[in-house]
Amino acid sequence: MKNQIFLIWMLFFVAWYNVFVEGQNIKDKTLDEDQCFICHKEMEILPENFSESDVHMKAGLSCAGCHGGDASNDDMEIAMSTGRGFVGVPTRKEIPQFCGKCHSKIEIMRVYQPRISTDQLSQYYTSVHGMQLRKGDQNVAECVSCHTSHSIYYSNDPRSTVYALNVPNTCNNCHGDKRLMEKYGLKANELTEYSKSVHGIALLENKDIGAPACNDCHGNHGATPPGISSISHVCGTCHINNEQYFKKSSMAAAFEEMDYHGCEQCHGNHLINRPNDNMVGMGDESLCMDCHSEGDPGYEAGEEMKNYLTLLVNSYNSAEAKLKDVQNKGMNDADIILLLQEAKQNLIQSRTLIHTFDPLKIKEKTDEGFKKVNEGVKLADFEINEYYSRRNGFALATVVFLILVIALYLKLKDMAKSRKNKEA
Repeated sequence: MKNQIFLIWMLFFVAWYNVFVEGQNIKDKTLDEDQCFICHKEMEILPENFSESDVHMKAGLSCAGCHGGDASNDDMEIAMSTGRGFVGVPTRKEIPQFCGKCHSKIEIMRVYQPRISTDQLSQYYTSVHGMQLRKGDQNVAECVSCHTSHSIYYSNDPRSTVYALNVPNTCNNCHGDKRLMEKYGLKANELTEYSKSVHGIALLENKDIGAPACNDCHGNHGATPPGISSISHVCGTCHINNEQYFKKSSMAAAFEEMDYHGCEQCHGNHLINRPNDNMVGMGDESLCMDCHSEGDPGYEAGEEMKNYLTLLVNSYNSAEAKLKDVQNKGMNDADIILLLQEAKQNLIQSRTLIHTFDPLKIKEKTDEGFKKVNEGVKLADFEINEYYSRRNGFALATVVFLILVIALYLKLKDMAKSRKNKEA
């Protein structure tokens, strides 16, 4: 068995080594024979932020692969002649088509990744950036704005400008420019707000790359602001149940009638705070109060939903305290833990059901939670009582044992005394 495991590891190492060395050889061969690179390096005029680890370089694509010309000729005039296909540096407006020469052709791209998408260019021209660029706007983002020119890495490489952790700052290069954004009537504080949001904290502080960044909501190449009708669908890609409950609720029709933006109306967009129970009901932090006032049905429904949640939370917290008591006493806690886990799940589901705006549905789910909590409390009480019963029993047994020991001692002492008297 050990030999088999060793053999598997050796095969894995050899495969990895061959891939690495082959990739390195391709890159080195490309650079060693590329007169564009050799000349630019000797003259110290390599492009800004040029990286030999760029994905195109590693794949064996020379400078001429993008800019045209003859990379095998060391005569500058010949190498950079139009006769040799030299096109030079593209303008901003030309860049999407420039990159699209390869990235829009599946016969080229599948050589490197069989399942790669090749619709980036067509998507781009549906985006706000692409439509504005076609109109001649030179300020909008194109391929290079996000991916850079000569230091492009795979999106799952932490060095990449489009790696999940880097996306917010990449977008902020433009969207954080106040002077630029003023031209379009846009704010320039999205990154500041996002950084404080529940999503931003998860991504930027906790390094959770599963948390949504700008492109997860707005799209990548087809980036556009979500419209009124699509907000809930955007959020629903992660928050599926919330979306489904809301769509079937009476509130969905009311929101549509008032041109409200689904989820965003209550939760905001870039500055989305972690939700809590105080957002429901009629307290100072309540969102219901933004639209409802005392006396209307919505006000009463909000109060009712909040009460159900509060009662379950308080009961659950009390049960958790009893569980800790059981654990501190070293008693059996397995069944109690399972029951409270189920109750916790009921609480989570109850909070999600807020998006139905139906107090009865929330009550039904919190009642399930109460049942689990009560069962857990009964078991906890049993274990605590058992603990004291055992302790009292042990104390009683100890007393009885001591009495027996003392009695035995006295008996032995008496027997010894009697023996001495007989001998005398």
